[in-house]
Amino acid sequence: MTETSDRPARRLDRAPRVVVTRRLLPEVEARFSELFDARLNAGDQPFSRKDLAEAMRNCDVLVPTVTDRIDRALIEGAGSQLGLIASFGAGTDHIDLAAAAARKIIVTNTPSVFTDDTADLTMAGIIGVPRRIREGVHLIRSGQWTGWTPTSLLGRKLGGKVLGIVGMGRIGQAVAHRARAFGLEIAYHNRKRLPEAVERMFAARYVESLDVLVAQADILTLHCPANDDSRGMIDARRIGLMKEGACIINTARGDLIEQEAMIAALESGQLAGAGLDVYPEEPTVDPRLIAHPNVMTLPHIGSATREGREESGLKVIANIRMWADGHRPPDQVLTALER
Repeated sequence: MTETSDRPARRLDRAPRVVVTRRLLPEVEARFSELFDARLNAGDQPFSRKDLAEAMRNCDVLVPTVTDRIDRALIEGAGSQLGLIASFGAGTDHIDLAAAAARKIIVTNTPSVFTDDTADLTMAGIIGVPRRIREGVHLIRSGQWTGWTPTSLLGRKLGGKVLGIVGMGRIGQAVAHRARAFGLEIAYHNRKRLPEAVERMFAARYVESLDVLVAQADILTLHCPANDDSRGMIDARRIGLMKEGACIINTARGDLIEQEAMIAALESGQLAGAGLDVYPEEPTVDPRLIAHPNVMTLPHIGSATREGREESGLKVIANIRMWADGHRPPDQVLTALER
């Protein structure tokens, strides 16, 4: 990626006015206050659309998170001084990048920070759903466990099963690296096939057709962004192609899956279970998912480690400082309009 020739360099002769939409770690917020004219969110209440619009009319830098929808209308209504949207997190699907590019507003993110954290949580689902961990915990906590028997809570072993990975980027590869240690066979679908050397590293085989991968997988795990091409990609038809007793793991974005189709397959027994950390209408979680005995419902904690959240905050700060000094930020996100 190269910097656009028509983007003017701008060095601020004062501390940039920065609005941070959510509460961050205390040590990160302390650095924001030291370095910038920062407005922090001490109450950690999500910004309303009106709050976002006001902030974007008056700040030099907006620091949103994945729950802040920065659409075209908000960007077009921003003040002329807004030059940087420094997003906290790796995803950028909550920001209209084309609209930002048209206004010459730079967008940055914090890539790679949460790769291991999200892959670790994904493995919790890959292990926990086939082994029916949630059901076991419920038995103990409800006082219903009557002791060991040879036939109780029989799950499925991992060794020799096919793990289908949809999206073989940083997180998908980190999951493949971990999954090999459990004896899983790695198959993946990606927009582009990985180099042969990378495939050998993970003992992974490429499946060109998503339909074929879905039909082969004992466990299907999703690691791709949400966009016009991927929303609802695991729909009723593809769920119908899955093996009876297969599992779905989703730590990426909730709207990658047609939720009604997945619930129907869970309730019919076609799917043995699911491990979910994301949902289409967060923070709302469908009560049928909560009630299902073998669905692990987690509250979007894939990136929730102290180390990761601190590193992400420091990356945001580095991007702001580089921009304020008139340089290209290290984590600038470029769109087709800018290449």
